[in-house]
Amino acid sequence: MAKPVSEQGLKWFQDARFGMFIHWGLYSLLAKGEWVMHTDRIPVAEYEKLVGRFNPVDFNAEEWVSLAADAGQKYMVITSRHHDGFSMYDTKLSDYKITNTAFKRDPIMELANVCARRGDVKLGIYNSLLDWHHPAYRFRAESGLAWTDYIAFLHGQVEELCTHYGELACLWFDGDWPTAAMTAENAYFQAGGSFEYDSLYSVIHTLQPHAVIHNNRHDQPLPGEDIQGFEQDLPGDNTAGFNTTEIYDMPIEVCMTINRSWGVNNSDHDHKSTKRLVHNLVRSAAMGGNYLLNVGPTAAGKILGVHAQRLREVGSWLDVYGEAVYGTRKGAIPAMPNKVSTCKGVTHYIHLLDYLSDCEILDGVPETVTLAHLLRDGSEVRMNWVNGNQLMLTIPADMRDVIDTVVVLE
Repeated sequence: MAKPVSEQGLKWFQDARFGMFIHWGLYSLLAKGEWVMHTDRIPVAEYEKLVGRFNPVDFNAEEWVSLAADAGQKYMVITSRHHDGFSMYDTKLSDYKITNTAFKRDPIMELANVCARRGDVKLGIYNSLLDWHHPAYRFRAESGLAWTDYIAFLHGQVEELCTHYGELACLWFDGDWPTAAMTAENAYFQAGGSFEYDSLYSVIHTLQPHAVIHNNRHDQPLPGEDIQGFEQDLPGDNTAGFNTTEIYDMPIEVCMTINRSWGVNNSDHDHKSTKRLVHNLVRSAAMGGNYLLNVGPTAAGKILGVHAQRLREVGSWLDVYGEAVYGTRKGAIPAMPNKVSTCKGVTHYIHLLDYLSDCEILDGVPETVTLAHLLRDGSEVRMNWVNGNQLMLTIPADMRDVIDTVVVLE
């Protein structure tokens, strides 16, 4: 059985709480999302022509890592190969890769070098388990290849990524959805056998002992997987239609988009407000989870201006209130629709997300709490015990924050 991530690596990951997801590849040229090869049923030979057009001359690794740091994000996870099968790094296992475009460079190596030099943002790697381009995945009958050929390719790429790009924060897998009806749809989703997770995870935890493994299976994590993931939903919710509502006793990561798309999509202008992004971050932390927030750079290599702006605004909020997010654990005080909590030991952070009245009543507050104050400036908050075991906080309008009023209970 695959061993788990090191205690040191898992603690770092849980303390980090906020990361940047990056979906970027050939599909960015079409600007219709990362699934365009499938949704538009583009044949492999036609899709391959995009290679001749891909030249992201505006890509700047320093700018991307600086933006993540400005946003208060402690790690970034970039697509090394998405479902379309195109590798965004200099793999030795395929010629279908970015270093064979006019760009010629390895952007993941450049990001790895900047992350290592700066030290304030760690690099994580996304790798697709399925591959719409590889002949051993979709076209075994035509190519004469076997499923074992694809497994050798998949595992070989993971070994490359774990060996050549420095210390990684995580390995993030996608494409194995056991509860999704689409898995039986056609050759786009039909695996030809086992992904041999035990072997795959053993290699990762040997080469990268501090890197957590996230497999976006929308189901109970398997042995060797270190965290439970939720996609486009907070833990316990299933508005997306494919998440399990059961929360297991392990660390959590929530991945979401700023608009509705992972890869850049020129028709998608549904960008979430800064307030909503902060609330998603806080609600994730209150349930013991990290928040992995996606950007979809353009084919030229630029992160959308509106996304960069929202990220920096979240970072400005964290400059003041980060103590109530970083290094915290699941809130010990029960959540309510308009308020949640995080904690560090015996210190509790109450996040008042919606201003409904001047008084806030909390259940489940330890009787040892004797002091309440605003995190923003230390101003004392009036507190009274009511109804025997409820704590009432009085916070008038001039003490409120427009995004999230954070009260510290000592």
